[in-house]
Amino acid sequence: MSTSDQDQSVDTPIAGLDSDTNGTETDAEVEEAEAGDRRLTPRQARRLRIVLSSVGMAAMAVVLALRIASRSSVLVVGVYGLALILCGIVIELSRNGRTRLGSWLLAVGLVAAIGSDWLLIP
Repeated sequence: MSTSDQDQSVDTPIAGLDSDTNGTETDAEVEEAEAGDRRLTPRQARRLRIVLSSVGMAAMAVVLALRIASRSSVLVVGVYGLALILCGIVIELSRNGRTRLGSWLLAVGLVAAIGSDWLLIP
């Protein structure tokens, strides 16, 4: 410690805190902190996208198996195979922190797969 550090008073307020509050939080600050806690953390968002992608992948695998059992077609395999690949890509994007891109890609891709099944496959 230098002599200038020793000269400072022990009761000197810490930078960033108001001297009149003495470190206590007001009700508005507590409510603001609680409201901020309702948002997902980045880790939670990544895990949520991974779970949603995994569920989507399992659902597409079940639908693929049912569609192949009722009507085997290369188009069926192509549509649902691409949907399975898309779910895998979204899982990898989520693991790398690209959750917003993964969310949009998952939503658009699954809607496109279901839409193409409805429109293209008799």
